[in-house]
Amino acid sequence: MKFPVLVSLIVAWSMLISAAEWQPKQAPLMTKWAKDVKPENPLPEYPRPQMVREHWQNLNGLWEYAIRPKGEGKPNSWESEKILVPFPVESALSGVMKRVGPDNRLWYRRTFSLPKQDGKIIPAWTDKNILLHFGAVDWETTVWLNGKEVGSHKGGYDPFTFDITAALKSAALEADGPNELIVSVYDPSDAGFQPRGKQVRNAHGIWYTPTTGIWQTVWLEPVPKTYIRGVTITPDFDNQQFAINVDVVNPKPGWKIGVHLSSQPKSGGVVHRGWHTELNHPFIIALNFRGESETRIAGHFWSPANPHLIDIHVGLVPDPKADLLGFGQEWMPKLTGPGAPEKKPPVAMADWVKSYAALRKISLGKDEQGVTRMMLNNKPLFQFGPLDQGFWPDGLYTAPTDEALKFDIEITKQYGFNMIRKHVKVEPARWYYHCDKLGMLVWQDMPSGDKHAQWDPFGKHDNTEATRSPESSENFRREWKAIIDALRNHPCIVMWVPFNEGWGQADTVAVTKWTKEYDPTRLVNCASGGNDFPVGDVIDVHRYPGPFAPKPTADRAAVLGEYGGLGLPLKGHTWQGEKNWGYRSFTDQTSLTNAYLDLLDKLHPMIGSPGLSAAIYTQTTDVEIEVNGLLTYDRAVQKIPLDVAAKAHKALYQPPPQVKTLVESSRETAQTWQYTTDKPADGWEKSAFDASTWKTGPGGFGEKTTPGSVV
Repeated sequence: MKFPVLVSLIVAWSMLISAAEWQPKQAPLMTKWAKDVKPENPLPEYPRPQMVREHWQNLNGLWEYAIRPKGEGKPNSWESEKILVPFPVESALSGVMKRVGPDNRLWYRRTFSLPKQDGKIIPAWTDKNILLHFGAVDWETTVWLNGKEVGSHKGGYDPFTFDITAALKSAALEADGPNELIVSVYDPSDAGFQPRGKQVRNAHGIWYTPTTGIWQTVWLEPVPKTYIRGVTITPDFDNQQFAINVDVVNPKPGWKIGVHLSSQPKSGGVVHRGWHTELNHPFIIALNFRGESETRIAGHFWSPANPHLIDIHVGLVPDPKADLLGFGQEWMPKLTGPGAPEKKPPVAMADWVKSYAALRKISLGKDEQGVTRMMLNNKPLFQFGPLDQGFWPDGLYTAPTDEALKFDIEITKQYGFNMIRKHVKVEPARWYYHCDKLGMLVWQDMPSGDKHAQWDPFGKHDNTEATRSPESSENFRREWKAIIDALRNHPCIVMWVPFNEGWGQADTVAVTKWTKEYDPTRLVNCASGGNDFPVGDVIDVHRYPGPFAPKPTADRAAVLGEYGGLGLPLKGHTWQGEKNWGYRSFTDQTSLTNAYLDLLDKLHPMIGSPGLSAAIYTQTTDVEIEVNGLLTYDRAVQKIPLDVAAKAHKALYQPPPQVKTLVESSRETAQTWQYTTDKPADGWEKSAFDASTWKTGPGGFGEKTTPGSVV
């Protein structure tokens, strides 16, 4: 009976040591989740929900760190305080809250041992290749293990992996000490050309505090010598099937891939499908809804109203004689989450992973009036959501907890939105997993970087762009491809947005064309808010406060990529005491809410004419001195009441209002109007009325860029 007591004392002592080594700094604001951050186990959730394996080891926690001039080598000494990984060094939750800057380099150090039992490495980790995963590190990373360089990476938003097997200490050598892991990071922030989003060294207005270094989970994973490196799942909604490609490292002749698919919708009609093929052969697996009603079939589809996910297990079978005919659910280990499987399959598998997918389709189509609209599952759906910056007052780029990460999506859903535009930032995989599960459409921006092109909101600089250096251009394309590769399995993502308002915008036509060809299953927005080129699937404008709707064309839908920006600083919930900023300022919640509802009233008819397909309100939360949020930066106060907004939003999802044009405005093309300043004769409103004695002049209600219009 003494053993459990001893274990409890050891755990308690370990927690006391951790608490002594780390305390969060005090940011101007903290969220309620900050108190839940524990140095011995920060962000413990499995970091890759699209490809789950049974065994893994989380390396989040307290690391040593040092900030040194960028020209120096590995530090000989480390700071007395520790940094809590994966929180950025500039954040309060890191326990450091220091700037690094373009003249310095950030260094990390920690030690680790592979999982052991009774002094021996557990079987799941023996005779395996060990992979070291980084969810994201901003920006240029080099990694050493036991003094040996194991790899380097450039990119602040995509996950990367090193096989560290050759550099690991053997079990015998571990007796002389654990493995030493050192990470070096260089991030010039806005002094460099690399993608960085809203990060700047001098935060102001709509530009925020930088993130340097590790900001997502670091973890280890054991895999066999031949293993599944990736699974790409592409839905074909119209044919009710999936194209699946399994990427296998070190493939062996005669080995097979087995795949089991399980769809269990709430509407009933459970479907199981199995398939097998040779290694590295793409294949199709169909659901084949034989004899099912349309209602039951629809239950298998994914949408915001029915976010149905389909479980997919993939196994690597080394026995070439194994009979996999009718490969079914009994062949796959079952997981309730990372951990021991509930049961073992009847056929040995060298490797297996659990994934998921969804049957959904995003496309353009014509409505009953012939207007080009965005379609979900072949039906028009107005997409409405907030601009989401993904910043936290205490963690900056990193949410304090997984619960906090999920909260932003849940409350967005409760507000009655069906979409989020993730603005010039990429989130951890778990954020997209929560969107998949909750039914939230996502427009994914590429984080902006380099220099900006000339821009204004009225299209004056359309068809113009900046010029990047060859190095900058190559880096942009490489990082953009890596981001798409990392996220392309998530059904929530329906739009790729490579550029925003001319920020770092270059090679627009080529980038848009490549994106569309590389992932033809999603829409592409060439440049949200401009500078517009006649490419991509949508025409996107920004107006503050707005709203405004461009006119759709035969092959491009019309969207309002940003509007609103109604600002209200609430005392006790602002980043600074005064001089906060908003596109429009208000002094109380009542006037703010009334202004918000007024914008909705103006937005609604635009869905009918000219035919708006989507609108994005700025923004989910306040961020630093920008106070345009529906919520305060600490997520503590709903500045616009949730119930009021949710009720008003319902009208936007009804069939588009029918709008009849009586007199053409100068909005698209300058018009000549007839008018009188005297009282008109009876019958003036009838089409047969003789207005030849009236004066003529340029028509009003145009845009600043409409030639000859009066604004």
